[in-house]
Amino acid sequence: MSFSALGLSEPLLKAIVAQEYTKPYPIQQEVIPAILKGHDILGIAKTGSGKTAGFVLPILERLSRRKTTINRSVKALVLVPTRELAVQVTEVFQAFGTYLPRKIKTLAVYGGVSINPQMIAVRDAEVLVATPGRLLDLVASNALHLWDVDTLVLDEADKMLELGFAEEMNQVFEMLPKKRQTLLFSATLKEAMQEIRDQLLHNPIKIEIAEEPQNLEQIKQVAYRIDPERKGPLLRYLIKEKGMKQVLVFVSSTRTADNLVVKLRKNGVPAEAIHGDKSQGARTETLRKFKAGALPVMVATDLISRGIDIQLLPYVVNYELPRSPKDYVHRIGRTGRAEAEGEAISLITPDDEHHFKIIQKKMGKRVEMIDTEDLSLKGY
Repeated sequence: MSFSALGLSEPLLKAIVAQEYTKPYPIQQEVIPAILKGHDILGIAKTGSGKTAGFVLPILERLSRRKTTINRSVKALVLVPTRELAVQVTEVFQAFGTYLPRKIKTLAVYGGVSINPQMIAVRDAEVLVATPGRLLDLVASNALHLWDVDTLVLDEADKMLELGFAEEMNQVFEMLPKKRQTLLFSATLKEAMQEIRDQLLHNPIKIEIAEEPQNLEQIKQVAYRIDPERKGPLLRYLIKEKGMKQVLVFVSSTRTADNLVVKLRKNGVPAEAIHGDKSQGARTETLRKFKAGALPVMVATDLISRGIDIQLLPYVVNYELPRSPKDYVHRIGRTGRAEAEGEAISLITPDDEHHFKIIQKKMGKRVEMIDTEDLSLKGY
């Protein structure tokens, strides 16, 4: 099936071609026609399944058929759990709206930055992509109202619940008109999600996309057995000896991320950390430099990394192992994309070995383990 068969207009099809989309993902084939017909949607799909374009394209299609709306009247509201996802979704709206006959303003609003510029910018926005807390701040400041919203999207609703946004979400729901279209997307359908579904959705079409197994064949995996006190020197050794120009290093905490960056810089390796304690401006600039190849090493925590999407990433390093095998696969899957080869490196201390064996068993793939006891790391 092609995008032209889904009921989208020529300007959107032109933008789809410009974005180098060749054919719709399974979830896009299902949700785009259903959204255009006005149905409520319950979409169960993992991150990376193509759901963002699945709701962005029909929302833009419907808005483009209307006359412009001004004076703080938002027509489509997208609630997301993180600042990074808010920016990412907004960029998708802007990219696909490039050739529409009239400009549809999309704005991302989130905490961690000054509210004043957002209060001004929201004035003529038709699409608002927001984290719940900042949205409530803007409403309380009389910067906008929500009574004209006719499409509500909950993107990664399960993560919003995990991050403790339930109370804020309920406050937002109370402010919205009863008659509207609601699109709910989640990776899972747990009990709490069931309650939200029953509260918000009217005769929804349920669309569930089975998670495809991650293709790990293009990823070279290697692990180094290392004592804890030698992990930092080994990382610097590998970066310098392999001539790594773009490496994403995963750690388990913001404190470890910051300490690691300090030691890398002291030893002549340009590096920056990206995590929840950094300002939004700092995180955006760090990610921009890393994507552009201007920053050789970026150290990230798992939560913040969800907003990181880099097509050609040559190296991923697990400085610390994640809690679950699924998170391990998600991490290393950042490399080896788009038919390009990639390398995933894990630093394994004696305390990590049992957990790493479990990861390999769940993954169904054995990883080469290299001893480093005789490796001289003097000077690194």
